[in-house]
Amino acid sequence: MRIIQASITGLFGVFDHVIPFNLDDRITIIHAPNGYGKTIVLKMLNGIFNDRYSELRKIPYKSFQVRFDDDSYLEVLKDDASPTLGKMSGLVLNLYKLNHKEKLSLNLKIDRSSGKISPSMIDDFIPGLHQISGEEWIYEPTGESLEIDEIMERFNNYLPVSRKRNLKAEGWFTELKEKVHVYLIESQRLLSFSENRNEKRRMSGVPPTPSLTVNSYSKELVYAIKERLASYASVSQSLDRSFPTRALKQKAYKDLSSEELLKKLEELEKDRNGLIETGLLEHDRDENPQIPQDEIDESMRNILSVYVKDVEEKLKVFDDITGKIDLFRRIINSKFSYKELIISREKGFVVRSKYPDQYKSSSGDLSPDSLSSGEQHELVLLYELLFKVKENSLVLIDEPELSLHVGWQINFLNDLEEISKLANLDFLIATHSPSIIHGRWDLTVELKGLPR
Repeated sequence: MRIIQASITGLFGVFDHVIPFNLDDRITIIHAPNGYGKTIVLKMLNGIFNDRYSELRKIPYKSFQVRFDDDSYLEVLKDDASPTLGKMSGLVLNLYKLNHKEKLSLNLKIDRSSGKISPSMIDDFIPGLHQISGEEWIYEPTGESLEIDEIMERFNNYLPVSRKRNLKAEGWFTELKEKVHVYLIESQRLLSFSENRNEKRRMSGVPPTPSLTVNSYSKELVYAIKERLASYASVSQSLDRSFPTRALKQKAYKDLSSEELLKKLEELEKDRNGLIETGLLEHDRDENPQIPQDEIDESMRNILSVYVKDVEEKLKVFDDITGKIDLFRRIINSKFSYKELIISREKGFVVRSKYPDQYKSSSGDLSPDSLSSGEQHELVLLYELLFKVKENSLVLIDEPELSLHVGWQINFLNDLEEISKLANLDFLIATHSPSIIHGRWDLTVELKGLPR
């Protein structure tokens, strides 16, 4: 299910915004002066579909609507008659279906009867928070001020099972969220905290330390590659064990001629070389034998057909990651001037200088955290788009121009178009930068203020 429009009335008691999405181009850009609510719109969309309801409780507005491509729409209203929520209002959700004749409603509240947590537990289990008063914390990566309810919603996954807070969002709303995937890429994206804190470190009372997101994602990619290699090894072992029996009994491609089999074998070798270049496979010491077509008899053709089918099965385990790594490297390396990004199975991101003699290291290799902030922003942004976002998602990007060179900004929409084709994504972008728009005003929606 795709979102086709978002609208908000009474934002800050001043603004009414309607944002129709560009479904054909799959990229919608919202622009406006500071204070008009660009980032707020992204946060509200992210909040309702990713259980960040405190965003919608805190923001002053009358109603928020999200329309879908099946002619239904979701309406979010404030429920101020909820004294148990303290400073924040409750939420009433209405889903209108069947040409808006059917209405489903839900009063969304936090179950405060379970999941009690003390300030000391926040320090123990949730990284990156610093208490500044009895009911208020600062989240270090973004500088946001958060209260207990916001902390419980945002960091629920950090808590022990017995301390998790139950959010009463069931039935039709749960089904709706399973159909609509929204992913927010925030403007503050270079600093992160590890979710898997060392137990000994936690018990010793040592506070968590921030790490650069680029280093975290490098480790994530290593793990993802290791998973594919484990699958590759498992499939290879199974096929190799049964190869003799199958070669004698079956003809995988019995209708293919010797010439067609050799062509398939050549294509698979190109695929294998591509995986080696990408960093997923190592060079094989044994070269592929060159088999003259006129020497292939019926028995050899049968063996070759099974072999070709087996290689296809083995390489198939990399299908979901190969294209992403290739596009990731291609976009990044088109922007780096004297550096090159290499993907290593052991190290993840390896940045290699094109002029190694100018550095003490004979290899010229640089660590990812030695990149400039603009280079890190580009790398982190592209990694999230290609490796962390589910297919068929709406991706919300706040201020993509941060720390990016003007030349990179100009090519940004072209990069998104390539990514959208590969991963089947829609984009909603909030920006100040004309260079990001780069003449594509047909993709833009201007958020306007009060008429003068």
